[in-house]
Amino acid sequence: MSVEEPYLVQPAPGVYAYVQPDGGWCLNNAGFVTDGGRTLLVDTAATERRALALRAAVVAAGVPLPRTVVNTHHHGDHTYGNGVFTPEALILGHDHARSEQLAAGHQLELIWPATDFGAIDIVPPDLTYSDRATVHVGDTQVRVIHPGVAHTTGDSVVWLPEQRVVFTGDLIFAGGTPFLAMGSLSGSLRALELLRSLDAETVVPGHGPLTDPSAYDATERYLRYVDELAQEGRAKGLSPLEVAQQADLGEFGTWRESERLVANVHRAYAELAGRPEGAPLDILAVLTDMTVMNGGTPILCHA
Repeated sequence: MSVEEPYLVQPAPGVYAYVQPDGGWCLNNAGFVTDGGRTLLVDTAATERRALALRAAVVAAGVPLPRTVVNTHHHGDHTYGNGVFTPEALILGHDHARSEQLAAGHQLELIWPATDFGAIDIVPPDLTYSDRATVHVGDTQVRVIHPGVAHTTGDSVVWLPEQRVVFTGDLIFAGGTPFLAMGSLSGSLRALELLRSLDAETVVPGHGPLTDPSAYDATERYLRYVDELAQEGRAKGLSPLEVAQQADLGEFGTWRESERLVANVHRAYAELAGRPEGAPLDILAVLTDMTVMNGGTPILCHA
């Protein structure tokens, strides 16, 4: 597997996106906002080595190391590197991002025992919020917004209104398949409406290259496709795996991680059965079905 080196993109003065190709499992995006005197970091990375590389990229940009880190959600690819930036930096996240991270613990090592994650301490947010928070980085407003249950129960969108740049976390996967196993299909559709209302010019997705608001439309088409598949499959008495195996992915067939379809159908089935948004699924069953969808090969951490 050939993976390119991470790279920085500067979509606006003082705003940097840190992109980790190929954007697959465990290869998330991060970013930072700075006025030259203070720096705020959005997300970290899945391994100690990659978090240290992110730290080096901040230093190479000639700006101070962050005093604040915002976690867009609890998943380890976005939070495992928190300890590389603490105790100097304060970690900010949604209330549920803290509780979910503590509950998950070293979950990635359990899923991918062969991956060298390095010396990882679980460092959850020190400061949490419930609806919205604003961090001022010099004259730059950084608005942190909870979209409701979407990718997870504790997502945060990081919006820079003056620069019209939004860090979506894993509400958006550019060129990759959405993943709803720990969130909500209906909630993800509502989150897209929130993203549209911001009227961003530049969209920094949780994974994949920088994009624009057209990514919202593509994501919505996929979510509605999953909803339709699930409704038809449930009416026929099919299992989520049977639904996914029989599905024609069409325009979504070129997206990375197509095996996530079965996880998303599991979530859609739970919601059709009246379970609360974000209610825990049997993750072992979901992972097993994704392995089947992946041709019998367990999904790989690309980090």
